[in-house]
Amino acid sequence: MATKKVTPAAAKTTAKKAAAKKATAKKATTKKATTKAKTTRTKKTKPVVTEADIRQRAQEIYNARVASGEPGDENTDWLKAEEQLKAGK
Repeated sequence: MATKKVTPAAAKTTAKKAAAKKATAKKATTKKATTKAKTTRTKKTKPVVTEADIRQRAQEIYNARVASGEPGDENTDWLKAEEQLKAGK
Protein backbone atom coordinates (compact mmCIF):
# COMPACT_ATOMS: atom_id res chain seq x y z
CA MET A 1 0.00 0.00 0.00
CA ALA A 2 1.14 3.47 -0.77
CA THR A 3 1.30 6.09 1.97
CA LYS A 4 0.00 9.60 1.51
CA LYS A 5 2.44 12.41 1.52
CA VAL A 6 1.42 15.25 3.86
CA THR A 7 2.22 18.70 2.60
CA PRO A 8 3.06 21.52 5.03
CA ALA A 9 -0.16 23.35 4.08
CA ALA A 10 -2.25 20.26 4.81
CA ALA A 11 -0.51 19.82 8.17
CA LYS A 12 -1.35 23.44 9.11
CA THR A 13 -4.98 22.97 8.16
CA THR A 14 -5.22 19.79 10.22
CA ALA A 15 -3.62 21.52 13.22
CA LYS A 16 -6.04 24.46 12.92
CA LYS A 17 -9.04 22.13 12.80
CA ALA A 18 -7.84 20.24 15.87
CA ALA A 19 -7.31 23.51 17.77
CA ALA A 20 -10.76 24.74 16.76
CA LYS A 21 -12.36 21.51 18.02
CA LYS A 22 -10.58 21.82 21.37
CA ALA A 23 -11.68 25.46 21.75
CA THR A 24 -15.28 24.57 20.93
CA ALA A 25 -15.25 21.67 23.39
CA LYS A 26 -13.76 23.90 26.09
CA LYS A 27 -16.41 26.61 25.53
CA ALA A 28 -19.19 24.02 25.73
CA THR A 29 -17.79 22.61 28.97
CA THR A 30 -17.46 26.09 30.48
CA LYS A 31 -20.99 27.00 29.42
CA LYS A 32 -22.40 23.80 30.94
CA ALA A 33 -20.56 24.41 34.21
CA THR A 34 -21.80 28.00 34.36
CA THR A 35 -25.38 26.98 33.64
CA LYS A 36 -25.22 24.21 36.21
CA ALA A 37 -23.91 26.58 38.87
CA LYS A 38 -26.73 29.02 38.23
CA THR A 39 -29.44 26.39 38.56
CA THR A 40 -28.14 24.93 41.84
CA ARG A 41 -28.10 28.26 43.68
CA THR A 42 -31.27 28.87 45.60
CA LYS A 43 -32.08 31.39 48.26
CA LYS A 44 -32.76 29.96 51.64
CA THR A 45 -35.46 31.86 53.41
CA LYS A 46 -35.95 31.76 57.14
CA PRO A 47 -39.39 30.70 58.30
CA VAL A 48 -41.57 33.50 59.59
CA VAL A 49 -42.07 33.13 63.34
CA THR A 50 -45.20 34.76 64.69
CA GLU A 51 -46.00 35.71 68.26
CA ALA A 52 -48.66 32.99 68.34
CA ASP A 53 -46.04 30.39 67.37
CA ILE A 54 -43.76 31.57 70.16
CA ARG A 55 -46.61 31.59 72.67
CA GLN A 56 -47.59 28.03 71.78
CA ARG A 57 -43.99 26.74 71.98
CA ALA A 58 -43.43 28.57 75.28
CA GLN A 59 -46.54 26.85 76.67
CA GLU A 60 -45.16 23.46 75.60
CA ILE A 61 -41.81 24.25 77.24
CA TYR A 62 -43.60 25.39 80.40
CA ASN A 63 -45.68 22.20 80.58
CA ALA A 64 -42.59 20.02 80.12
CA ARG A 65 -40.67 22.04 82.73
CA VAL A 66 -43.44 21.82 85.33
CA ALA A 67 -43.96 18.09 84.67
CA SER A 68 -40.29 17.39 85.28
CA GLY A 69 -40.14 19.67 88.34
CA GLU A 70 -37.45 21.96 86.95
CA PRO A 71 -37.26 25.54 88.27
CA GLY A 72 -37.80 28.45 85.87
CA ASP A 73 -40.08 31.28 84.88
CA GLU A 74 -42.24 32.39 81.97
CA ASN A 75 -39.63 34.78 80.55
CA THR A 76 -37.07 32.00 80.26
CA ASP A 77 -39.66 29.76 78.59
CA TRP A 78 -40.52 32.55 76.13
CA LEU A 79 -36.90 33.26 75.22
CA LYS A 80 -36.14 29.56 74.81
CA ALA A 81 -39.21 29.12 72.57
CA GLU A 82 -38.25 32.13 70.45
CA GLU A 83 -34.68 30.88 70.05
CA GLN A 84 -35.79 27.37 69.06
CA LEU A 85 -38.31 28.58 66.51
CA LYS A 86 -35.93 31.05 64.88
CA ALA A 87 -33.25 28.37 64.68
CA GLY A 88 -35.76 26.16 62.83
CA LYS A 89 -36.13 23.43 65.43
